[in-house]
Amino acid sequence: MDPLAVNIRHLNFGYPDQSSPFFVDFNLEITKGERFGLFGPNGSGKTTLINLMTGLLTYKDGNIKLLGNEIKKHDRSVNKLFGVIPQDLSFYQELTPTENLEFFGAWSGMQKQQIKTRSTELFEILGLADVRNKAVQKLSGGMKRRVNLAIGVIHDPEILFLDEPTVGVDVQTRLAIIDFLKELNKKGMTLIYTSHQLSEAEALCNKIALIDEGRIIAHDDLDVLLVEHSQQGLEGLFMNLTGKIAGGNDV
Repeated sequence: MDPLAVNIRHLNFGYPDQSSPFFVDFNLEITKGERFGLFGPNGSGKTTLINLMTGLLTYKDGNIKLLGNEIKKHDRSVNKLFGVIPQDLSFYQELTPTENLEFFGAWSGMQKQQIKTRSTELFEILGLADVRNKAVQKLSGGMKRRVNLAIGVIHDPEILFLDEPTVGVDVQTRLAIIDFLKELNKKGMTLIYTSHQLSEAEALCNKIALIDEGRIIAHDDLDVLLVEHSQQGLEGLFMNLTGKIAGGNDV
């Protein structure tokens, strides 16, 4: 098994309406088992990079491999390797949490009994047991975020991509989600996380990459970078290296 969760080599990518490529000879390695944070100012390329790594965008030049598998092929075996927690809620509002997990579990290739067992486990861990049979559209924002998370990990992926997973939730829900993610990581799941909640990022990530204008400007253990640049926290490090304030929506 490849020791790298993600291996990006000589990636070139641009949008059709751009005069020049967004990523030029871009390289990045993320080791299995890391809690990896990807940060940058608005327009830096965070969301574009996640969309490339998960196959939502396609590229012509270079390679992106997940656990040694080329994502460009994007066959079912590759899809099973990763889960995605998008910033926008991604489920069927008229269905219950149980029905949503049944659908997305089956879509991931799971058997009925596997889905039932895994759903029961996730509902207990994420505090959804009492609302499992209630239409999601009737749930609070925090509960919807928990359902979104459960869907992303229903198939127990080896890599989990998280794009602003706690946006718009209360402190209690945020802490519960972060604790759950740490437990998944302890069991071997690689986390690849992006957010403008930098204090949250400090609590979750042990290694980070800062990107700006489609290039990496820092990549190391968070503690190492803080010492190297004489900063007390990620917000100061971000400002020191980019001269910009972390934002929400990205390209």
